[in-house]
Amino acid sequence: MGKQTIGLEQNLYDYLLSVSLREPEILTQLRQETAQHPSGRMQISPEQGQFMALLVQLLGAKKTLEVGVFTGYSSLVVALALPPEGKIVACDISEEFTAIARRYWQQAGVTDKIDLHIAPAIETLDQLLAAGEAETFDFAFIDADKSGYDNYYERSLKLVRPGGLIAIDNVLWSGRVADPEDQNSQTKKIRAFNQKLHQDQRISLSLVPIADGLTLAWKRPQSAG
Repeated sequence: MGKQTIGLEQNLYDYLLSVSLREPEILTQLRQETAQHPSGRMQISPEQGQFMALLVQLLGAKKTLEVGVFTGYSSLVVALALPPEGKIVACDISEEFTAIARRYWQQAGVTDKIDLHIAPAIETLDQLLAAGEAETFDFAFIDADKSGYDNYYERSLKLVRPGGLIAIDNVLWSGRVADPEDQNSQTKKIRAFNQKLHQDQRISLSLVPIADGLTLAWKRPQSAG
């Protein structure tokens, strides 16, 4: 769900990639392998990955957080954008999916940058807060179970520094959020989450229609603490 930007005709999408995408070969290989996976639709699109890498570089990020790893494309693209001393705390519950991620991290030489926690993400995030790591992260990316988005967001907002950025994936939900007849529980949760962030004065907000919709939430300095 998010393998390419929604709403673009194929010829325009292909053109977009042809004049924009600068994807390292290791990322291309991972993307192609994941496309053959039964759950391959969960992978982010390459143009979204490149956009996130640019955001990380613009922030001058050194410490980032990821909730939902899957086969590791997003963590790899961020790791490659980080400076040599950069670190990612990555959260996932699947040894099977992240085994693919680990293989590509090793091939890319970024294993030392990524601290993978195989456990429910809420547990890992709460442990980070309990360890005094509030307001120490520059960037967070949330792309996991949609029912947990609100909890992941609230904890991430505490963990990122004032002036830090949270990116949340799949907020357009293949267009279903705009269909009033779609009352699926997942769809309703994303609608509610989107409405919450629209009203949240702790952040500056932009919902970018890239891939399946990417919300950017910039933590305002006055929201510190």
